[in-house]
Amino acid sequence: MSPLTTLAQELDDRQLPLTSFGNEPFWLTIAKTLFVFVLLVLMTLFSIVFERKVVARMQQRSGPNRVGPGGWGQSLADGLKLAFKEDIIPALADRPVYLLAPVLSAVPAFLAFSVIPFGPKVSVAGHETALQLTDLPVGVLWVLACASLGVFGIVLAGWSSGSTYPLLGGLRSAAQVISYEIAMALALIAVFLYAGSLSTSEIVAAQSDRWFILTLPISFVIYVIAITGETNRAPFDLPEAESELVGGFHTEYTSLKFAMFFLAEYINIVTVSALATTLFLGGWQPIWPFSQVAFLSEGWFPMVWFLSKTLVFIFFFVWLRGVLPRMRYDTFMRFGWKVLVPAGLVWILFVAGSRTLVQEIDDRRTLLLVGGGLFAAVLVVLLLLPAPKPRPEQALGTDVTPRDDGGFPTPPMDLVVPPTPRSLARSSVRAGDPSPAPTPDREA
Repeated sequence: MSPLTTLAQELDDRQLPLTSFGNEPFWLTIAKTLFVFVLLVLMTLFSIVFERKVVARMQQRSGPNRVGPGGWGQSLADGLKLAFKEDIIPALADRPVYLLAPVLSAVPAFLAFSVIPFGPKVSVAGHETALQLTDLPVGVLWVLACASLGVFGIVLAGWSSGSTYPLLGGLRSAAQVISYEIAMALALIAVFLYAGSLSTSEIVAAQSDRWFILTLPISFVIYVIAITGETNRAPFDLPEAESELVGGFHTEYTSLKFAMFFLAEYINIVTVSALATTLFLGGWQPIWPFSQVAFLSEGWFPMVWFLSKTLVFIFFFVWLRGVLPRMRYDTFMRFGWKVLVPAGLVWILFVAGSRTLVQEIDDRRTLLLVGGGLFAAVLVVLLLLPAPKPRPEQALGTDVTPRDDGGFPTPPMDLVVPPTPRSLARSSVRAGDPSPAPTPDREA
């Protein structure tokens, strides 16, 4: 028996089958539910202060340092402050929808984390249970469905506020989620092809010998870009662009209702980071060479690996906010539809074709010949593509090349601007002619 087969068998022994979920004692299910809820709230409080401290360090300024040890109690203080603020409802708001919108954003954010595995099976009071609230044969689709449902809260919040700017922010968010959720789903199809399942626990088990970030790097890059747009994070935070929409879809919200939107955003960040860990970084499995040590991959300790990988993704979100400017909305949508979606489709075709070739062709020489032929065909197609047409400003002779002195491009020196009727009238009056020069309207 090969070492990889032995490792996969040991990993299967540390997991519970899908049929075991739902057959646990009721008190154990309640305990795991409370654990997931508390974990998400604590991760949210940590992420808010962590983001403010990291961005402050990048900008060489002081972050939160007053409340609690080292300023780490600032998130809790902000939450209490929001809870005791005055609750204001606009006069033109649709009250039932206005009150329901924050709930529709926060509840799916909690539900999406229910299928994320954060450890192997352990023993609790004599009962074997997996460190996972539940699992489904279509677990990843459950996460995508919850992410799609959360946008309804944003759209309804913008519509029910009775104001223009929140409405524009809600419409932007709807278009943004539709566009980038397609790209995210295309990136995950390659993972399903390699894992042979949509269950999150089985996807983790399929990465026992090699993580999918090494096998499917293009899918990983597309997924990271898509979840950044999906969660409305900088540089894709266009539904909340304060330079254009004041505050976006939650402009008219105060007190706890605003806090629920804030909570939903950061829980979504933790959820998509945990999902990226599950799909591409082996989930709770330790990195080599720590995977060779038994106690580091058994019991409760794998939760440390899972949370560490999740924090790496959260730091990536913070880093993007600190270094990249906000994109223009039309550029952002064009990038999603004309770059990410076509790239995802081409990548799926490549992954499916390569998997079929590897499984159907046993001869390595034949496999190399087929692969080389496909690569040569792609090169020929690229060489036969027509040259790009010049842009309009290049066709008119405008100098659009960057200057050496760092200045802006300048128009050609022989450009002659025709005089306007007003300037002709002014020049004739100065010359002594009392009658103004004829304008196109007067001639007509």
